[in-house]
Amino acid sequence: MFKIVTLPPMKILIVAATEKEIEPLLKLKKLKSPIPFTTTDFKYKKLKISIAITGVGMVQTAMDTVAILAEETYDVALNVGLCGSFNRNLEIGTIVNVYKDTFSEMGAEDGDNFLSVSKLKLYAVTTIENINLSKDFSNFQIELLPKVNGITVNTVHGNEKSIERVVKRFHPIVESMEGASFMLACDDFGLANYQIRCVSNFVEKRNKKAWNIPLAIKNLNNKLIEILDAF
Repeated sequence: MFKIVTLPPMKILIVAATEKEIEPLLKLKKLKSPIPFTTTDFKYKKLKISIAITGVGMVQTAMDTVAILAEETYDVALNVGLCGSFNRNLEIGTIVNVYKDTFSEMGAEDGDNFLSVSKLKLYAVTTIENINLSKDFSNFQIELLPKVNGITVNTVHGNEKSIERVVKRFHPIVESMEGASFMLACDDFGLANYQIRCVSNFVEKRNKKAWNIPLAIKNLNNKLIEILDAF
C-alpha cells in the first residue's frame, strides 16, 4: 500500500519596520501588532506566517531579526516596507525587489573624499546580494517585479550635494533604513530572503507634499497578498 505523506506548511517570516507599512494586512487578518523581539503568528491558506515589527533603522532591524531567527526556523523571509527612489523612471507606487543592498555609510571621510572599509583595510560586510535563493521558494509574483539595487542608511538623503555624491559612489536605485540589515541577518542564518519595497517618494530635497505614502502602503499590501498566494 502507498503511504500518504503530508508535507508541513511552509513557514514564512514577514519583517516590517513599522506597523503602518503592513497595517492593511494586520487589519485583514484582525491581528495585533507584535511587540519587539516577538512575532504575531497566523495561518494563511497552506502557509504558516509570522509577522515581526522591528522598529525603524538598521540596528533595530538587525537585533530583532536575529533574536527571532535564533528562536525559530523559517523556510523564507520577506522584508516589506516603503523606500525612496533615486530613479525618476520608477513611478511612486511601484513595487520593487531589492536583490542587492549596501551599507553606504560604512567608511570614513577624508576631506571631500570617502574612504571605503576596504580602503581602510578593515573587515566588514557592506554589500549583501540574495542570489543564493532556493529554487524551492521561487515565487513568480516576486520574479515579475523590477529587480533593483539599494542602499541602507541611517539618515535618508535630502541634500542635493549628498545625493549627487552617493549616486556617483554606489549608483543606487532606492534607499531604505533597514533593508541591508535584514538581508545580512538572514544570510547569517542561511535563510532564503526577499526585500520587497514600494516607492513612496523620490530622493530629493525633503518635500513631503510630493510623497504618496497611502498609495505606497496600499500597493505594497496588495502585492504582499499576491506574493503569499503564489507560494
